[in-house]
Amino acid sequence: MCGIVGYIGNKEAYPMLINGLKRLEYRGYDSAGIALIDGTPKSYKKKGKVSDLENFVKGKDVSGTIGIAHTRWATHGEPNDINAHPHTSMKGKFIIIHNGIIENYSKLKDKLEARGYVFKTETDTEVLVNLIEYIYLKARESGRELSAADSVMLALHKVIGTYGILVLSVDEPDKLIAARNGSPLVIGVGKNEYFFASDATPIVEHTKSVIYMNDGDFAVVTKDNFNLKTISNDPVEPEIKKLDIDIASIEKGGYDHFMLKEIFEQPQSIKDTFRGRVSLDLDNIVLGGLHTVMDKLVDAQRIIIVGCGTSWHAGLVGEYLIEEYARIPVEVEYGSEFRYRNPILYDDDLVIAISQSGETADTLAAIRMAKERNVTVIGICNVVGSSIPRETDAGVYTHAGPEIGVASTKAFTAQVTVLTMLAYLLGHKKGVISKYEFKNLLKELHQIPDKISEVLKSNDYILKVAQKFTESTNFLYLGRGVLFPVALEGALKLKEISYIHAEGYPAAEMKHGPIALIDKNMPVVVIATKDKSYEKIVNNIQEIKARNGIVIAVVTKGDTTIASMADYLIEVPETHDSLAPLLTVVPLQLLAYHIAVLRGCNVDQPRNLAKSVTVE
Repeated sequence: MCGIVGYIGNKEAYPMLINGLKRLEYRGYDSAGIALIDGTPKSYKKKGKVSDLENFVKGKDVSGTIGIAHTRWATHGEPNDINAHPHTSMKGKFIIIHNGIIENYSKLKDKLEARGYVFKTETDTEVLVNLIEYIYLKARESGRELSAADSVMLALHKVIGTYGILVLSVDEPDKLIAARNGSPLVIGVGKNEYFFASDATPIVEHTKSVIYMNDGDFAVVTKDNFNLKTISNDPVEPEIKKLDIDIASIEKGGYDHFMLKEIFEQPQSIKDTFRGRVSLDLDNIVLGGLHTVMDKLVDAQRIIIVGCGTSWHAGLVGEYLIEEYARIPVEVEYGSEFRYRNPILYDDDLVIAISQSGETADTLAAIRMAKERNVTVIGICNVVGSSIPRETDAGVYTHAGPEIGVASTKAFTAQVTVLTMLAYLLGHKKGVISKYEFKNLLKELHQIPDKISEVLKSNDYILKVAQKFTESTNFLYLGRGVLFPVALEGALKLKEISYIHAEGYPAAEMKHGPIALIDKNMPVVVIATKDKSYEKIVNNIQEIKARNGIVIAVVTKGDTTIASMADYLIEVPETHDSLAPLLTVVPLQLLAYHIAVLRGCNVDQPRNLAKSVTVE
């Protein structure tokens, strides 16, 4: 969740920190704050967006070459000025910013209060910074010299929970201390300067050399020295990697919102996801990241796909396709449910974990549980260097590029593209798909980016449709077969960014409850391309119209049957049934986007949401 930024070097820290917060605001935007050391510490924080903080500090002293900054997604304590980070210890010795949750904060707080500590905030983070200070001062009172870093390290041994932290010490103002357990931290390496962030987006414009901290890593940094170890004080040899991100990919590029930009990037992001992997000349799919586990995949008796939110919907598409083309049983699980319900796992099962960020807490926990039971785990992830690719046995990157909009769009279609390639490849290897059919499927997949470009040409028309529904309070989304997950994803997009209640259902289930909701005020979005269920979905539309429902139909171009029944028609090019999710989800993304904008919602930063869910 929360965004963390830090800098230590010879330059003024404030411009880099405030710009870094803007880059990371998609991770949380309840409040923001900044702390700088230039002889004496200065700390400023404000409820609201980063722009509110920026306005608040105008005219104030923001000098200093060492600093930390934070944009918050609230867990403990309501969003306000007081609960905003950074947090300063009671006697002013330490300043901290924190992403994560300290699960035993209440017990620690009771013990500190018994020793005279008074708390100003409702946060677990204030407990941690006061614990650090208590350990530091207690040692001094007993005549022992304990460094700031050692005090932080000892405090972390008493903590249960997750954290990505940056800590400043007033007594050692030339140092910046960083530690990670369960919440991501990246360190950018420059010349006599270091940059810190929750992900690489604030770092890329300053350096391409980065160190991805692992769980249990602990860093003590000055502008001239970098010392990486574990919280058990064992030395760690840092592995410096090169970033493959350019500035243009994290800018809006002339679009009004990142979400709209990312919707329009899908022809390219899908092409990038299958480029070098799908060969028409050789009639082959090569997923190099799965080379070591391909035999296990082919022989798997069951595949379990784990994800959260949009990634779970992508997994549902994967279930349909893998069962259809590879004839392997598939179960799709929410990460949060899978990790807690003591699932039955067999040695020949295979788990596929899907996450855009690679840091989703529940999905990571599911991975760890599966590995503890000796089950092979594959990751499908977008962010290079994130936790999931490092903790899985093998995997595939989606190559969607940075996704800044909180509501996922291009990450979803990239995930579906990977799962589609996997289904085709397994089907071919198992002999379920003939060589001729396999070749045709690859040709169809290659055409998808151009066909999505055709769909995007309907943007102005979809805006006109959206104008009719800005006052709606409920939506129903219906689809059959592999298009049912698309209905779920379309409903989720509308809920996330417009705050309109929406539900997705298998179209055949409408008669088992949802039909009671249908009247002249109920918009029903029906994904109704021409496939083997077409006649059935036509019947569903007739049932809706018989009850005066409003039908927005997504249909195959040239459809005349549904055109005569639907109130609004959105056409997509004809494609193979298995690839229809990649086309039909795009108009649903645009519909949600335009309705949200027309309602005055902040589509890039919807209320109560954050991009990377790194806490439970």
